[in-house]
Amino acid sequence: MNHLRSLALGATLLAAATGAFAQAKEQFFPLLAYRTGPYAPNGTPWANGKQDYIKMINARDGGINGVKITFEECETGYATDKGVECYERLKSRPGVTLIDPQATGITFALTDKVAADKIPLLTLGYGLSASQDGNVFKWNFPLMGSYWTAADMLIQHIGKKEGGLDKLKGKKIALVYHDSPFGKEPIPLLEERAKMHGFELTKIPVTAPGVEQKSAWLQVRQQRPDYVLLWGWGVMNSTALKEAQATGYPREKMYGVWWAGAEPDVKDVGEGAKGYNALNLNTSGQSPKVIQDILKYVHDKGQGTGPKEEVGTVLYTRGLIIQMLGVEAVRRAQERFGKGKVMTGEQVRWGLENLALDQKKLDALGFSGVMRPLSTSCQDHMGSTWARVHTWDGAKWAFSSDWLQADEQIIKPMVKVAADKYAGEKKLTRRTPADCQS
Repeated sequence: MNHLRSLALGATLLAAATGAFAQAKEQFFPLLAYRTGPYAPNGTPWANGKQDYIKMINARDGGINGVKITFEECETGYATDKGVECYERLKSRPGVTLIDPQATGITFALTDKVAADKIPLLTLGYGLSASQDGNVFKWNFPLMGSYWTAADMLIQHIGKKEGGLDKLKGKKIALVYHDSPFGKEPIPLLEERAKMHGFELTKIPVTAPGVEQKSAWLQVRQQRPDYVLLWGWGVMNSTALKEAQATGYPREKMYGVWWAGAEPDVKDVGEGAKGYNALNLNTSGQSPKVIQDILKYVHDKGQGTGPKEEVGTVLYTRGLIIQMLGVEAVRRAQERFGKGKVMTGEQVRWGLENLALDQKKLDALGFSGVMRPLSTSCQDHMGSTWARVHTWDGAKWAFSSDWLQADEQIIKPMVKVAADKYAGEKKLTRRTPADCQS
C-alpha cells in the first residue's frame, strides 16, 4: 500500500513538475479589455487586434524564439475598479509580461501598484503625460504619444491652417472632453499654448459615458468657437458629431484626439460627419504585410477573434501595434537575458526601455507604412511623437496632413515639472545612470 502511495505521490510530483516546466516556457500576456457597455464599439476591435497578433506570432513563428505566448482576457467595462480587480487577479500568473490597461483611469490606479509588483505598464497614446520621463516613472511606457503631444500637434496643425501660430491670437478654441482623467489630461498643455498664442480656451466637460450632450453643444452654439477639439471615447464621439450636425457646427472645424478618429465614431453618422478631422497614430487598411499575415495564419484558419472585415481598421491596427511592441520588448530582453527563455516583468521593462525599431526593423515585422520608427531610452519612455490628421469624407478616412510632431521645447519642461512634482509627492528619487544600466 505504501509502495502504491509512493508511486502515486511520485506521479503527482512529476505531473506538477511537468506542469511547472510547461508553464515556465510560456510568456503570459494579461489582456484587459471591454467588450461590454458604451465603450465596447471602440474597445472590441482594439482587443481583437491584440489577440490576433498573439495568435499569428504563435502560428507563424512558433512564439518568441520558441517561447509560446499565452493570454487571458479580463473584462473591465472601462471601469477603474474592475480594471484593478483584473490586474490583481492576473498579475501573479507565471511568465506575466506587462499590463496594457486600455484606460487612463485604470492607468492612474495602477501606476503605484506596478512599481511595487515590478510589472511594466504599456499605455500607447494614453495614460499619464508626465510618465514620458523614465527617470521618475520607471515602469510606465506611454509609447508613441501622450495627450500633451496630441494636443500640441492639434494646435500646431490649426495654427498652420490659419497661416501661422501668431494668427491664433483672439481665436476661440473649445475643448469638449470626457469628464474623466482621460479627458482632463490635455488641459495643462492647451492652457500653456493659449498663454503663448493668445487664444481663448473654453473647457466643456461631458459626463461619462457621453450619451447626453445637449448642454455641451448649447454652450458651443452660444460661444461659437473657431475650433472644437473633441476628447471623446466610445459612444461619446458619434453623439458629439450628431449634436454638432444638429447644432449646425461645421464638422470641418472639429478635431478629435486619436481615440476619436476611428470607424465606430463616424460610420453611423455617415454623411453627417463629413469634414470631421482627427489625429491618427497609424494607417488602416488590409494592404500591409502584417495584416496579410494575420489573414493567412489566423483568419483563413478560422482562428480570428472577430469578423474578418474588421481586420485592418484603425483601432484593430492599433491593437496590433500595441501587441507587437510588447512582443518586441520580450524579444529585445531575450537578446540580453537569454534567447528562448521566458522573460520576467523586470527583464521586459528593460526591453521596453531599449526598443530600437528603425524602418528596416519595421519593414521586417510587416509594419512598413503602418507607423513611424520608434526608439526608447532610460530617459524617454515614449520613443516617438508622430501623428497625422485624417478626415472623414462621408464614407472613409483619408489622410489630410503630413506627419506632425509635438514641440519638445514646450513638452519637455512641462514633463519635468510634472514628474518632479509626482516624485516629491511619492518621495521618489530620480534614477541614477547606474540604475539605467541595470
